[in-house]
Amino acid sequence: MAAERQSGAAMEENKENERPGAGGKSAALGDTLGLEILQIIKESQQQHGMRHGDFQRYRGYCSRRLRRLRKTLNFKMGNRHKFTGKKVAVDMLSDNRLFFFCRYLLLILMDAERAWSYAMQLKTEANTEPRKRFHLVSRLRKAVKHGEALERLCESDRIDAKTKLEAQAYSAYLNGMLQFEQQHWQEAMKAFNKCKTIYEKLASAFTEEQAVLYNQRVDEISPNIRYCAYNIGDKTAMNELMQMRLRGGGAEGLLAEKLETLISQTRAKQAATMSEVEWRGRTIPVKIDKVRIFLLGLSDTEAAISQAEDEEAKERLFESVLSECRDAIQSVREELKVEQRQRDAVVDGEMGKVSNLQYLHSYLSYIKLSTAIQRNESMARALQKALLCQPQAEEDGKRTARPQDLIRLYDIILQNLAELPQLPGLEDDQSFQKEIVLKTLVYKAYRCFFIAQSYVLVKKWSEALVLYDRVLKYAKEVQAQAGTKKSNFKELPDVQELIKQVNAEKYSLQAAAILDSTDATEDVSPSQIKDNKPLMERLDNFCLDPSVVTKHARLVPFPPDFHPLPCKPLFFDLALNHVSLPSLEDKLEQKAKSGLTGYIKGIFGFRS
Repeated sequence: MAAERQSGAAMEENKENERPGAGGKSAALGDTLGLEILQIIKESQQQHGMRHGDFQRYRGYCSRRLRRLRKTLNFKMGNRHKFTGKKVAVDMLSDNRLFFFCRYLLLILMDAERAWSYAMQLKTEANTEPRKRFHLVSRLRKAVKHGEALERLCESDRIDAKTKLEAQAYSAYLNGMLQFEQQHWQEAMKAFNKCKTIYEKLASAFTEEQAVLYNQRVDEISPNIRYCAYNIGDKTAMNELMQMRLRGGGAEGLLAEKLETLISQTRAKQAATMSEVEWRGRTIPVKIDKVRIFLLGLSDTEAAISQAEDEEAKERLFESVLSECRDAIQSVREELKVEQRQRDAVVDGEMGKVSNLQYLHSYLSYIKLSTAIQRNESMARALQKALLCQPQAEEDGKRTARPQDLIRLYDIILQNLAELPQLPGLEDDQSFQKEIVLKTLVYKAYRCFFIAQSYVLVKKWSEALVLYDRVLKYAKEVQAQAGTKKSNFKELPDVQELIKQVNAEKYSLQAAAILDSTDATEDVSPSQIKDNKPLMERLDNFCLDPSVVTKHARLVPFPPDFHPLPCKPLFFDLALNHVSLPSLEDKLEQKAKSGLTGYIKGIFGFRS
């Protein structure tokens, strides 16, 4: 099977090499030639491993394609005994070889791609083996050398303008990657800006479909430019990089590791100046570096969550905050285990006063539970929108949202709210306790509302009506307790809107219940009631039975019932014991008596 796959891949690559221009334009207007450099690169990368970040597989593909191109062009580097270097020159651009010149350009392009993919492979391996970084730089230099050779060859008058610009942008991109890895920020930024400018001009010169690849390459380059600008001295670029990292865009490949390191270093510098945090009127000293870094990045992440429009992006950001918060809580717990006196909530001999470290633990726990509540509430809003679009989803054949899914989310929210009042240091905070009670009533009202909705779906009208009344009760309690403090609960769902919705649902529920009861009490004549008798036994009675016209109509009883039958008589011969049979002795043959000879034979054993 492996041999078949290799042969299939070889046939596919041969077809690529045999096509004119290898995916580019072999015959342009007049005598000009063209090569779709960026399109060839992207298609090859997506089809041969780069979709999953497999640089080694892509490098192997480039090597195989180079070998086949050299064989097709008869451009071999000597033989198996001796290496003879050859270079593609402009002299080969003659009229009789014009058709093959695009393949010579493709040959250099594949050389550059092979060196670049090897450098990216070494980049991933250099995390555990630092010595490979030197080899990485060497491979990038080789890629830059091939890119510059491609740019020089494309300067010919026989090459069209688009190919010239793409070759210049590709060479600038490789040069920027080399300078970026060597931390020559000024040169790297200059090369990336040149590449970005060329691709932007090409994108504006073509249709939207053709400009997609150019815009994608511009998006890939933009984070590198911002990173170089930050290292040069532009502090505003750091905020843009952090926002891109939070939104999950741009930080891939060569930049990803450096960007994470940069953000952690920046936050560590800021954390060195952060010594305390204030929460609910109490100032808490923060001495743990991991907690400082988390608290500094919390505001940026919350801003990114509020700006995110995609639900998947919000979910990813929520998970990131929860993960970092759990790590911070774990570091505080380790400190609490070391300091036994603070673990017992005793500081300076004052009984009942929670220590600063324990209060910091409560603050981080509050952040974790509040973030979990916000995440579940965001998921609940998304499910409510899905419930409104339920008819469309049913037509599409997808799984529709159900009220039971919302009930589960609100159960989790109520569990998180039940844990908040139990945090150490908040037992005597009356305003906090009232706030939690009010939030609990709001989410209980919404939970009862969706439980009622689930009962409506199964036509349990009385249960649903009772639950709607319970929702109104909770909502009125919220309105009575909130009073003038509505400004403190802007993040909570709107209770007034819920009351309007419940009143409307109650009216529709009562109407549906009345219709359902009239349908159930409709008089049906006894002759129209279907019984279980087969059609053969009720031919004289009329009965509404739709199953008669189906394939499974019950016409006769089958299998038939059993009927009693007389058994077969048995005969016993009892008279034989009382029958006297006649004597047959007279008919038996008499044996002759033997004489002396027979007697003697009997003595010696010769008697027959």
